[in-house]
Amino acid sequence: MRNFELPGRSMAVARHGMAATSHPQSTLAAVNVLQRGGNAIDAAVAAVAVQGVVEAGSTGIGGDCFALISKGGTTDITAYNGSGRAPAATDLALFEQQGIDKIGPQSPHAVTIPGAVEAWARLVRDHGKLDLGELLQPAIKLAREGYAITPRTAYDLGQQVEHLIANPVSRKTFLNGDKAPEIGTVHTQPHLADTLEAIANHGPDAFYKGAIADDMVETLQSLGGVQTQADFAAAKGEYVKPVSTEFRGRSVFECPPNGQGITALLIMNILSRFKPKPGPLDIDNLHIEIEATRLAYAARNAYVGDNAGGAIAAHMLSDTLADELAAMIDLKRAVALPAFSEVEHKDTVYISVVDKDRNAVSFINSLFSVYGSGIVSPRSGVLFHNRGQSFSLVRNHPNQIAPGKRPMHTIIPAMVARDGKVNLSFGVMGGHYQAMGHAHVLSKLYDHGMDLQGALDLPRLFPLPGTKTVETEEILRKLHGEELTRRGFEVVARPSPIGGGQAVAIDWQNGTLSGASDCRKDGMALGY
Repeated sequence: MRNFELPGRSMAVARHGMAATSHPQSTLAAVNVLQRGGNAIDAAVAAVAVQGVVEAGSTGIGGDCFALISKGGTTDITAYNGSGRAPAATDLALFEQQGIDKIGPQSPHAVTIPGAVEAWARLVRDHGKLDLGELLQPAIKLAREGYAITPRTAYDLGQQVEHLIANPVSRKTFLNGDKAPEIGTVHTQPHLADTLEAIANHGPDAFYKGAIADDMVETLQSLGGVQTQADFAAAKGEYVKPVSTEFRGRSVFECPPNGQGITALLIMNILSRFKPKPGPLDIDNLHIEIEATRLAYAARNAYVGDNAGGAIAAHMLSDTLADELAAMIDLKRAVALPAFSEVEHKDTVYISVVDKDRNAVSFINSLFSVYGSGIVSPRSGVLFHNRGQSFSLVRNHPNQIAPGKRPMHTIIPAMVARDGKVNLSFGVMGGHYQAMGHAHVLSKLYDHGMDLQGALDLPRLFPLPGTKTVETEEILRKLHGEELTRRGFEVVARPSPIGGGQAVAIDWQNGTLSGASDCRKDGMALGY
């Protein structure tokens, strides 16, 4: 039970259906869909389409997505990989000839073919009850008639003015006189509304073929990109088998690589080797979380790329690796790790929905960096992600860029089951942080008995992969900064809040739902 005298909010609790997102308009759209007969996947797609308009810096039709679906609470979970591939004309030799050792955030080479629209259409067709065109109507209306800028959106815009000014179309689309719109400003995206309407009327082919695809290809090619109409026409995601592990008597499910969900499972396997001390913010508990994260991310950097399955996945989830890494942790000092070249992975939206039939959807959609590449197609209003920035340009690396290859993804939806039934659909936003965030939240729930809202709101820290640098939110910096420094970590302030998160839990005994949405975003959980 939370302390009602302290700032914060209670979990949402309801009987029939619930949605948790990082924007109020998105949550409202999802609940409206549930109330008019749509199921969880319908609601998730309607919600994410809205967020691509009202929280455009985090997600949109120019990005990618992953999803986990449980029908009726079954642990026979369906996973979908809706991440896009590098263009067929991608050539590592050209990067080498030009002396380029990494892909920049605003480079057209950072734009793999967006997979979100294909994924939305496929998931709705295969698992939904309503028509995609109907589900896109709330997003179309907001893009055309206008929406009010919320506090976190205003903050993100304010942080990205220079990024958006760099592209004349993004400058015109998102800024007012080269300044970020203030809270309460009414904003429209008419070109995006037209594109969404075309998709609503004609399906995903309207996006991947014809005039809209031509506009996107022309935009990218004008900047030096090698994307073609054939690349867009060939875009297609795939159903994949989830990976899982046991943590505190529960089964945790993640999407397999090319996502980093397997890294979250490895962190949990390492944490399972330790008995937590009382208190969710105990310094030793946090030290172990930091070190488990640093070690697991080192393994991720060595192993994870597109189709890193089979023996690689088995090794990452093995007791042998977890034992080996756990044995390296010393509560007196930070483990020495080799340095890795890393890219910041920042912005994403995560959505959790459970409907009256207890179909659960864990759904994540991303542009990668805040406002992605900053490249907007002038006629279609599509803001492109920059997910290809995370490709490695080192030959023979598992994540090496190559024609038709998908980059390592940081975005990871998750589910938890106990006694043969899914009882939690959740996700944590924040790029690299997401894998640690999954383990952090589940530890607070199952090791310390916190409720969903309290676990999501708890102050956070994050060790930058390959370093001893630990980014900390202010509360933890004041509480443990000195001691972490004494143990050999470099404690620094985080320039922005660490991630976000949403969760919906199913209480099978009482037949009710509980939901939470992270205080670091504008969103909410809402049920009926």
